Parts: sequence; C-alpha cells; structure tokens
Amino acid sequence: AVVLPLAAGVTASALVHTDPDQGTATVAAIQGNVPRAGLDFNAQRRAVLDNHVKRTLQLADDVRAGRAARPDLVIWPENSSDIDPFRNVDAAAQIQRATEAIQAPIAVGAVVIDQDDKLPRNTVVLYEPGAGATDTYTKRQLQPFGETMPYRSFFRIFTETVDRAGTFQPGTDPRGFSMGPAKVAIDTCYEVAFDGVVRDSVTAGANLIAIPTNNATFGYTEMTYQQLAMSRVRAVEHGKAVVVAATSGVSAIVQPDGSVTARTGMFTADALVATLPLRGEATLATRLGAWPEWVMTALGLMAVAFSLTTKRRRSRPTPGAGVGEEETDGGPAGAA
Repeated sequence: AVVLPLAAGVTASALVHTDPDQGTATVAAIQGNVPRAGLDFNAQRRAVLDNHVKRTLQLADDVRAGRAARPDLVIWPENSSDIDPFRNVDAAAQIQRATEAIQAPIAVGAVVIDQDDKLPRNTVVLYEPGAGATDTYTKRQLQPFGETMPYRSFFRIFTETVDRAGTFQPGTDPRGFSMGPAKVAIDTCYEVAFDGVVRDSVTAGANLIAIPTNNATFGYTEMTYQQLAMSRVRAVEHGKAVVVAATSGVSAIVQPDGSVTARTGMFTADALVATLPLRGEATLATRLGAWPEWVMTALGLMAVAFSLTTKRRRSRPTPGAGVGEEETDGGPAGAA
C-alpha cells in the first residue's frame, strides 16, 4: 500500500515532459500596486490604472536601456484598470500609451459595462500596438458574495451590506488570446480554483496560462499564497507555464513542473520578466478531465455500501442460535 504508489509515481515521472514543444515566449507580469488595501482599493479614480501604466513605462525604459529583455506579451492583473476603458477616453489613451511604449500586446483587466444589457462584466481586454482594443475575455466563474449575491433579498433582511456585492454577468467563451507567439488561456482570479474552468481554457488551444488577479481586497491575509499554490497545481496538471499577475501581490512566474522561479512581494510595484516554454502537448489530466475523480468517487461509494451490507449480514443472528433444549411437561428435558 505504501511502496507501490511511490514506485508508480517515480516510474510515471519519466512520462512527464516540460520541454517547449511550441517554442518559447518572453512574458512580463506587471504589478502596479494600489493606493490602499481592502474593499476600497479603487476609491481614488484612475489611481490603480495610472500605477500599472507607470510600471509598464518603467519596464519599457529598462528594455531600451538593455536592463530587461523585451517581452513578447504583457499580462496586467484583474481590475488593473479601475475605470471602464470603453467608456473613458482617458483610460483607453493611457493603456494604449503603455502598449506603444512596450511594443507588445497587453492583457488588461477591467470592469466594463456591456453595451447591450448595461450590466457590469469582469473582463480582460487585449490591447495591441497600433490597433487598440482587439479582443476580450469575460470571467465565467463569478465569485459569490463578491461579484454576485445569491439570495440577495433574503440576506438583506439581516444586513444591507449584501448590496455591496455586485451584479456581474458571467462570460461563456473559454478562449483566451493570441499574443505574439503564445496562445494564452485567461483564467481570472477565482476561476483558478475550478478544474473544469481551467481545463476548458486549456483545451481551447492554449500553450500558456495567465492568472490575472486582484488580491488587494484581502489585505495581508494568506489568500494570495493559497491562490499561488492553486496556480502551481494547474501548471503541473496541464504541463504548462503559468503567469500570475496580481494588483498588489503576490505575482509569480510558475514553470510547467510547478516550480516558482520568480515572485514579487506584497503591496509593492514590480515587474517580472521571464522566457517561458510554450507547450501544446496535452497531459493525461487535460485529456481525461474529471473522469478519474468520478470513477474513484464511485468506487469509494461502492466500497462503503459493500462494507455496510457485510456488517449488517454479520450482525444478523444465525437461525436457531441461543435457543435452549426443548422442555417437557415435567420440566426441562433430562430432569429427574
């Protein structure tokens, strides 16, 4: 029971590959930081956006001076634009300014208002040099009690605080972005916790995974480290490098084997630049999805049912057991 799983794990490790079967890409993760921690991280208009523009322009200066490699693509965090760039010309102009300076496509997290239903959506917008906004990805797995509020009218009986939770609308398209040489799966913040959501993004054709996230609302808690651990699991699960870009930290570069080769501190402005392998090969976990989990769950339930049935049979008395000798009219048999 102990030796066989360990031996199987060591043997199977030879089948796990991390080589760049589709080339490499130099990726930059920008962490611009926020004015303050907590739910009011974006209370100062355009401050969060300006921080990310500023840090990207600084990276562009480093690239021109030869202090940093030129990135093929840039990942900004979730909510890195604290105002809707489709409704605010100044926001769009600042993002395009950063895009032209770095001369690479930038994935920008923003809350946008849908033109049709006028409802907010947690969206990542792709900006490209000379072209502006060219594509979008909308978060599919919304966070309850944050981006959406289940049973709002019921919970309002106890507190009006429930109205601080959003009325966001989920997206449906798992496809990410083509950015330079990479096909990037975008899984925003909370989505990294869900097997099926990440797998759908990967099977849509991605060879690199990006996790844009906003952890500022959680302050200095352990949440960001838990999320980084989840990102490492996704890297190993799908055999692909993962780029974590957080507004306030921790941002990180995760290799396909799950190792973290670079990461930032919390509530600091920083930029991570790394050349990462692009991998199109599908792992066994990517191909099978949740089937092994369902099979093991079914086997476990069958084992419980079998054990309960066996226990019931063993506890049932044997017919005739405990019955004494027959009695006669004169008393027990054999009595004098």
